[in-house]
Amino acid sequence: MAKYSILGLYFLVLFLIGILAARKVNNIKDYFVGGKNLGYWVAAFSSRATGSSAWALLGLTGMGSIFGISAYWVVAGTLLGETIAWFVMAKPFKRLTDQYNSITIPDYLVSRFHANGQALRVISATALSLFVIIYVSAQIDATGTAFESFLNWNYFAGAVVGFLIVVVYMSFGGFLAVAWSDVFQGLIMLLGLVVLPIVTVLTIENPDTIFLQLRETDPGLLNIWGRSGFSLENFSRITGFVMIGLGFLGSPQLFVRFMSMKSEASINKGKWVSVVLTFFMNTSAVTIGILGRFIFTSAGDDPVAILGNGGQNVLIMLVDEVMPVAVAGFYISAVLSAIMSTIDSLLVVASSAITRDFYQQIFNPDISDKKLTRISQGVTFLMSFLALTIAILVAVFSPTRTIFWFVIFGWSGIAATFCPVIILSLFWKKFTEKGAIAAMVTGFVGVPVFKFLVPAIPSVGVYFNLVAELLPSFILALLIGFLVSFKDSAPQKIVKKVRI
Repeated sequence: MAKYSILGLYFLVLFLIGILAARKVNNIKDYFVGGKNLGYWVAAFSSRATGSSAWALLGLTGMGSIFGISAYWVVAGTLLGETIAWFVMAKPFKRLTDQYNSITIPDYLVSRFHANGQALRVISATALSLFVIIYVSAQIDATGTAFESFLNWNYFAGAVVGFLIVVVYMSFGGFLAVAWSDVFQGLIMLLGLVVLPIVTVLTIENPDTIFLQLRETDPGLLNIWGRSGFSLENFSRITGFVMIGLGFLGSPQLFVRFMSMKSEASINKGKWVSVVLTFFMNTSAVTIGILGRFIFTSAGDDPVAILGNGGQNVLIMLVDEVMPVAVAGFYISAVLSAIMSTIDSLLVVASSAITRDFYQQIFNPDISDKKLTRISQGVTFLMSFLALTIAILVAVFSPTRTIFWFVIFGWSGIAATFCPVIILSLFWKKFTEKGAIAAMVTGFVGVPVFKFLVPAIPSVGVYFNLVAELLPSFILALLIGFLVSFKDSAPQKIVKKVRI
């Protein structure tokens, strides 16, 4: 009963945030970017909560249990990506979006290139919508798994309940509800991730035996390169781990936080908050997985059979093992916080792209803010429903899926489509509209190609599969964007170089 009481309190706070945020929404700018008035604590926590998702609490903990200390390469990659985004890219991006009065990423791109046509808006909205639906479906899938594992609910009932909760509270308050709830949810995630490994170590009778037993279980768990040490295959896998951080360098659901902040001065404070949060949350997640492997497995055991596919049940099992029953409700809230904080951010970014950048800018420029907000709420519900449908279909037809890689596919699609374009648009004054379109299309198409087709190529396919789809798609999009812009002889209205 204690589990449900804590969970009920968590949901009540989310609904109250949605109601309070709704009172602050007076126009479409408030609904999409919080009136560009967010403080640095809110923006930093919101960014970190959105970047974590079920990927951190279920996926990254699972990676720690399967790969051991080599999973810390993911921490290094995400920390590097977050640092570059906040310390190098945030200020010039904030400066330009304020200069153009942009309230969406497509707004910024159209203004940056003084685009005459609608190609940039259409491609941006389409790509964002498709990959956001995939990304959100992965989070809904994790919701069903969380309810099933913690409360013994039916998986599908849990997925539907999670879907309904997030749609209700964010539909009313828009981005403000998203940002404020992310602070609340980010605090829950941080506390849950940091406390669990500390309590676990304190409950172990002889902590000195942890490394010895892990070495006996699988020596590869304590090798930074993974099982069998350094090899081309392990190097490819580690490269894929590190390059997950590329997704921080321009993904719309993260960069909208920079757009929404009060001023550039806020970025100076927010960057430290975000980077420190990234370090503690992701390091704790991997550590939880390693400790779970120590407690639940021995030499010769199959970790997948014990800890679930991809080790994604390890956090739930560890909570049941070392925490009082009443505290389990808090950890359900922590997992759901990771999920909800990502779903809401993705949906508000995608719905803004569809309603403002597609419907308003192309078909109905004179629509009132009130009507546009209502349409955005409807689009949010529709996209959520499509994501729910995909999650259920994937659960039925692919029961061996892992949350980590399901999430990474959606993350990679958004990142490969937008990050190369954002980088070049900020730091290369000769980057053109044609180059931007070419880069976006290349990144968009590259992700499924490098995910499903290239790994099937004999001899080299295995290495591309280990590197994963983000890095090659990202590099190819960056290269195509550069080459097309370099050869584009049409006169361009170029913005002045931005001072970093």
